[in-house]
Amino acid sequence: MSEKELIQACRANDRKAQKALYDRYAPVMLAICRRYVGVLEDAEDVMVEGFFKVFSKIDSYKGEGSFEGWIKRIMVNEALMFLRKNNPLKFSEELNDRMRGVEMPGIESRLTAEQIIALLDELPPGYRTVFNLFVIEGYKHREIADELGISINTSKSQLILAKARLATLVQQRLGISPPTK
Repeated sequence: MSEKELIQACRANDRKAQKALYDRYAPVMLAICRRYVGVLEDAEDVMVEGFFKVFSKIDSYKGEGSFEGWIKRIMVNEALMFLRKNNPLKFSEELNDRMRGVEMPGIESRLTAEQIIALLDELPPGYRTVFNLFVIEGYKHREIADELGISINTSKSQLILAKARLATLVQQRLGISPPTK
């Protein structure tokens, strides 16, 4: 069944089509939810809530842009709502000048996807959320600020701090000495 046919069948509340749509997109959507929500069971709950929204609001999908992108946006919003409700994000305004521009080029190729997810799990929720929205989802700092109810500068500082923390964690995992100044 093509994606277009699947969408039409889901609009008609066809349960088999809904299951097929779920089966097609669930692995990717769970990975997206997992990036935001630290506990797998909570990420699964977020995904299920997200799919409930997909099925109940499928008529609002106008066929503009990718359908997968539309679902992905719902999942990200569900994950953010979960975080706001269950884990109020605490954002640090501190920004240490030594942390500006911390980069570890080429290191990511030495890590598996599971190791990268584990590293993201070690970040505080505020760092992880801003990092995911900016780096993975491609949001701009203004969009992140609006979505999370924070200032643009807080979004920027959280990203810098997240990168610095990730660099430190990667160095520890791979046994790399920090660069000397």
